[in-house]
Amino acid sequence: MTRKGSGKSLKRSRPRVQIRERSRPIGFLMRTTGSSRCFTPNRNSSRMSRRRIRSTILCFWMIDLVLANLRVRPLRTLISVVGVALGVILVVLFTGLARGMTNEMAKRAANWKAEIVFTRPGAMGLDSSNAPVQTAYAERLLRIEGVKSTVPVYRYITASTKGRWGIQQIDGVDWEPFAAMNDMQILAGRPVRADDEVIFDERQMRDDGLKVGDPVELFGGKSYKVVGVFSPPSGSRIKMSLGALQRVLESEGRCTYILVKVHDDADVNAVAARINQELPGNKVNLTSDFVIDAQQRIPGLNTLLRVLVGLGAFVSTIFVLLSMYTTVTERRKEIGILKSLGASKGFIIKTIEGEALLIGVLGVVFGLLIALLAAEAIGRGYELSIEFSAGWVITAILIAIVGSLIGALYPAWRASDIDPVEVMANE
Repeated sequence: MTRKGSGKSLKRSRPRVQIRERSRPIGFLMRTTGSSRCFTPNRNSSRMSRRRIRSTILCFWMIDLVLANLRVRPLRTLISVVGVALGVILVVLFTGLARGMTNEMAKRAANWKAEIVFTRPGAMGLDSSNAPVQTAYAERLLRIEGVKSTVPVYRYITASTKGRWGIQQIDGVDWEPFAAMNDMQILAGRPVRADDEVIFDERQMRDDGLKVGDPVELFGGKSYKVVGVFSPPSGSRIKMSLGALQRVLESEGRCTYILVKVHDDADVNAVAARINQELPGNKVNLTSDFVIDAQQRIPGLNTLLRVLVGLGAFVSTIFVLLSMYTTVTERRKEIGILKSLGASKGFIIKTIEGEALLIGVLGVVFGLLIALLAAEAIGRGYELSIEFSAGWVITAILIAIVGSLIGALYPAWRASDIDPVEVMANE
């Protein structure tokens, strides 16, 4: 290009991409490795491209800062991860125990061949040790069309350190009709004949380390003799005669419920309707329902599960809150330096929340691993059934992640609100 009146030729200067090195401060959110390059985009570049480049650089820088900050205080990071993991373990392991317990009860109820369970309103279900039903109803039920046989059952439940779940259940039944109805067999020994005799199922014998002929204490120290082993497991794992249990509990002529077996060609729902019609005011349940809703028939179980979920959320949140708050308090100067270099409030909040998110993820992985190992150890050592539910596992993961993010909100807000001038003046 040549200017008029001049022999000099002027070249149009091209915009350059200026690349310069910028030292990165060390300290809170700035302990990173490597170098950082700041780009001055070409004037012809679009505004969108500049924003995209800037956002990408900040994103990778933030990730690097998050990892560096967690490495600076490894012990505190470990404590936070363990706290989150503890919440995951509480939810996953204990809900797995509860699910295993209810499913085990449902399987034992499924071994009943009776189709109908007759009881009274207000009874607490199959987990009750009440005796609201008169055994005389058994004869009246036999006179109803479609009913083949009936067996009264008295269930007694008490707290016991020997019980699998901290409780001990005993069924009082007349063995012969009960065994005939439910295809029960005596594998060793014989059925009960006296008031001081009991029979156990195979698992209960194995858990208690007993054999036929051994004595056992029930009802607060009363001595009984184990005379037989029955199979398959059905209802309670310990059984004695109905009359003996009635006399011990001073409930002559009463039971908890009556099992009703219908004829093979009879319609179960129709028979249940006739029972309701001829014996109004009572409660008629189908045994198939007990298999489906065993969890709802244990009083307080759902409440316990909700408490465990709340406790897990609280533990995860409080551990992250305390850890992040302490971190912000100790690093006020470094946060001030970062803000003086142009870091926005949003950048600081996102970085601290990123730390909390990573702690939550690590806590989830660690917690699930410990829960699996604990379930394996408990299953082998105590022969307890633990069944994990995908729904509860997802719930535990959400609790850990959300709890970690919520726990870091207040410390992140405090960090973003720090005045760099005030910090430098105080230092």
